[in-house]
Amino acid sequence: MTWRFGLFDSTFEPLASTHWALLAALGLPLLLGMLAALFPPKRAFPVALASLPILVSGWMLLSAYDQAGLLRWQWEIAGILLSLRLNGLSVLLLLMTQVIGVAAALYTPGYLRLSETGPLARWLWPLMGVVLSALSLIWLATDLLTLYLALELMGLAAVGMLLLSGKVPALVAGMRYLLLALVGSLTYLLGVALILGHWGRLDLQGLADVIEPGPVAWFAAALIGTGLALKAALFPLHAWLTPVHESAWTPVSALHAALVIKASLFILLQLWSILLPETFYAPRVIAWLGLLAIVWGGLLAWRTDSLKTLVASSTVAQLGYLMVAFPLLLGPNIEPLPRALAWEGFWLQLMGHAFAKAAMFMAAGNLILATGESTLKGLAGTSRRLPLSLLVFGVASITLMGLPPSAGFTAKWMLLQAMIITQQWWAVAALLTGTLLTAAYIFRLFRYSFDETAPRHRYQPLAPGMDLIALTLALIAFALGLLAHFPLELMHGGSP
Repeated sequence: MTWRFGLFDSTFEPLASTHWALLAALGLPLLLGMLAALFPPKRAFPVALASLPILVSGWMLLSAYDQAGLLRWQWEIAGILLSLRLNGLSVLLLLMTQVIGVAAALYTPGYLRLSETGPLARWLWPLMGVVLSALSLIWLATDLLTLYLALELMGLAAVGMLLLSGKVPALVAGMRYLLLALVGSLTYLLGVALILGHWGRLDLQGLADVIEPGPVAWFAAALIGTGLALKAALFPLHAWLTPVHESAWTPVSALHAALVIKASLFILLQLWSILLPETFYAPRVIAWLGLLAIVWGGLLAWRTDSLKTLVASSTVAQLGYLMVAFPLLLGPNIEPLPRALAWEGFWLQLMGHAFAKAAMFMAAGNLILATGESTLKGLAGTSRRLPLSLLVFGVASITLMGLPPSAGFTAKWMLLQAMIITQQWWAVAALLTGTLLTAAYIFRLFRYSFDETAPRHRYQPLAPGMDLIALTLALIAFALGLLAHFPLELMHGGSP
């Protein structure tokens, strides 16, 4: 499966324009974030103008891949080979990161203007820039050293964003997150050190050629897997996730749930495809934990009265869908058709969830900001004054529930096809159970929101565009199901 990650030699050398596009995609978010710290934008218009070069760089990289297929960049520094690659999957994830990152940046001025954020709010911009630049590097990197550095930069910036409010709950949750992230980094680094000591190289393509199944590979995979599972909040290492989102600012939650935790999952699947090819037990352990995640996360979301806890707990459940697909992606004796269906469904589910979850956190933040209430019961009757925020929440929920024709439906349909072909009936039951639980906790919010007997709230008007930005992301997740052939064709292109 390593070829699907672009781990093979490219035919064409990147053009000069592609070098500039790569530099812009990796460096502009950080540069613009630092500029915004010096001159904090008060409106979304200057943010939109500054974001255009970032989106153009993504479009240029997409065009370069469409014309040439796989592209690679390599540098040797102090005897260490650093390499990047541009294939269909990395292009898709890069574009996803840019669109969600720009949406979060456009949302931020209005949110900061209406919230009591304090004097440290200006530092949210450079931290967001670090997160987006590090994420872009993770999607492109093909050596363990670059992946580690990008993962650490992203993690430290994510912690920094959580601490900016200065409130005690945020500080406690942020420090706990920092401690667990450092533990995850340590176990990941131990696995990398084991690989380097035994095989003497860090580039993924070279490792794919020399690694053989055995105790060293299994132990390295266990260390790396544990560290990345902790960072990705995979069940049962998810306990830090809900407290983090309870106290986080809305754009921080949107970026974190949509993108940050996905990066660790991406690295995990990429490295395990090298260390544990065609293995039986490890993917099934992940899959059974995914089944528990679907049920446990759904029950937590169903029982809570906090809107942010509901949205955060649903992330645990939604990640369970991706975990359940691991035996189809990495397991032995899987026919080409179900493996291809699982591969397509996995990444379509990940992208659909990213757009929908960012939109859902923004909609939840808008509801809380406008009403001053953070509980489901406290939001009773909000349909009278905040119909657009509830519409955004509902459209995003369609993707999470997997209703047609959203990305969630198309992705789950592909996963179900693969599971039925391979007769993994327990996985089929997990997906169906998760859909019912998602519907149960989503409709709890709407039951309260449309309560006509509830007392009327005093509403704070939202900044222009805050609902429209969230609605755009929700509609993208919805449209991905109808236009799934475009990303799926990209993932198929550029094979050796």
